[in-house]
Amino acid sequence: MAKILLVDDNQDLLGLQGEFLRMSGHEVETAVNGVEALAQASRKNFDLVVTDIIMPSKDGIEVIVALRKSQPSAKIIAISGGGRLNAKDYLGIAQKLGAAATLTKPFSGSELVATVDRVLAG
Repeated sequence: MAKILLVDDNQDLLGLQGEFLRMSGHEVETAVNGVEALAQASRKNFDLVVTDIIMPSKDGIEVIVALRKSQPSAKIIAISGGGRLNAKDYLGIAQKLGAAATLTKPFSGSELVATVDRVLAG
């Protein structure tokens, strides 16, 4: 069972994504923004962090950069539906900064679980 931190400012999506991951056997904690995510990561090591990119109070890019410094072994999946830029542009930046995989919103629960399992498997 992997310890996963799930970060998204959309609380409905956060709840749904968390349930999919819990049903697949993972231990999941959630955060609604980057500040909260980094506070949790400072208290606990996670095997995987799934972070949205566009969020208030520290975006996902800032979360990825900070995690690379504080928990270099943590695996990261970046998710985005886009913003001022196309989602692919944000996700490309996230991969260059160390995200192991990316998902473009909207995605299904099975896509999330498959991506998480693939990243955790190495």
